[in-house]
Amino acid sequence: GKDRIIFATKEDHETPSSAELVADDPDDPYEEQGLILPNGDINWNCPCLGGMASGPCGEQFKSAFSCFHYSTEEIKGSDCVDQFRAMQE
Repeated sequence: GKDRIIFATKEDHETPSSAELVADDPDDPYEEQGLILPNGDINWNCPCLGGMASGPCGEQFKSAFSCFHYSTEEIKGSDCVDQFRAMQE
């Protein structure tokens, strides 16, 4: 009942498409984004994190990674040693 089979003919494929492409909205929360969102925030749902943000030490990882990302120290992240140590423990 929920599925429907549609057969396309050769003639169907010869007709140019009338579909219009819509520009991506960088603020669309449902759009796939990279690690860093357009507004500079961390995308905790990025598959590149491999589940680290939601694993058993997810909160510690978020704390350490956030500290590093937003660090303004001359040696980036040098002010985050305590957070990374807490994550390792």
